[in-house]
Amino acid sequence: MFHGARILVAPLDWGLGHATRCVPIIRQLMAHGATPIIAADQAPLVLLAREFPELETVRLPGLTIRYSEGPSQLWSMARQFPAMVRSVRQEQALFDRLRSDLRLDAVISDQRFGVRGADLPSVLITHQVFPFTPFAQGALRKLNLRHMARFDRCWIMDEPEAPGLAGELSHGAQLPANARYIGVHSRMKHPAHLPTTRHRVVAVISGPEPQRTLFEQRLTEQLRDLPGRHLLVRGLPGAPGQDRTGNLERISHLGSEDLAAALTAADLVVSRSGYTTLMDLVTLGRSALIVPTPGQAEQEYLGRIHGRTGRFMVQEQDPLDIARALDAPPQTPPAARTDSTLLESALRDLAGLLR
Repeated sequence: MFHGARILVAPLDWGLGHATRCVPIIRQLMAHGATPIIAADQAPLVLLAREFPELETVRLPGLTIRYSEGPSQLWSMARQFPAMVRSVRQEQALFDRLRSDLRLDAVISDQRFGVRGADLPSVLITHQVFPFTPFAQGALRKLNLRHMARFDRCWIMDEPEAPGLAGELSHGAQLPANARYIGVHSRMKHPAHLPTTRHRVVAVISGPEPQRTLFEQRLTEQLRDLPGRHLLVRGLPGAPGQDRTGNLERISHLGSEDLAAALTAADLVVSRSGYTTLMDLVTLGRSALIVPTPGQAEQEYLGRIHGRTGRFMVQEQDPLDIARALDAPPQTPPAARTDSTLLESALRDLAGLLR
């Protein structure tokens, strides 16, 4: 389909979710004859380089976002908003300098608005067509739609039928003209074999600091004293390996196959309510205890809608009670509806833009 076309894949680096959900996109590009080039920074670059050691990589720095330690992110996001706006221009300037050396035929950007070319087929991946924000939501949604319209195509990573998995984030009355749904996608696959060492609780975390560390501390405090063997995946690829405290084994990172096996075998999964994590869980047919990042409007919204459906159990970070969740674990949710034809059609459409 792509005849060796060099296609840049550039995920946002706020946590690991944008990078991990690019894994199935990269796999499909390679299966159809493309030559993906990975553009990322810090932990997302490490993760994707490990998943695809045969691919060319380039460092493309982004903006480091830091959350507040309290239950509201309003002032933290407001203070950083001017830097977010500037980062789009800076990202565009850096991309313009890199693209000629990379000899690109197209670019796929996961939520990085500055990574596109006016004369280069450019695709944006998102599930946040109508994002929830802690301030000026109406104005920021309009700004978001303007950024999306600058791309040749906008791939919405969700089911076409509302509410899908993202609810109002990805479904609304006024979708951009360049938008199309490509379905729910995950790097996870059902494991052929379960691990010989099974854990009662497997907790998986990532995301901006300091909330990532605060969540890790809360999990460690409870799991090290809880009966059974437990595993905490810290979401820090490239960090020192692993350690043990009480009943809890902590490991910096797991590859896709090992993580899928650990999640499938666990009695209880604990995670954030980030969208990519939810896609991973429903792909594996797993429910979980999900804990929204305090004050993060999108994760709190996803927690509310999926808590109402019973697909996941939802608790706040403070107080968090894993023992209570183990006493009445969430029921196995219905499997996600996967329609590979949606992504296949989108890829064929992109291939047509290259001709």
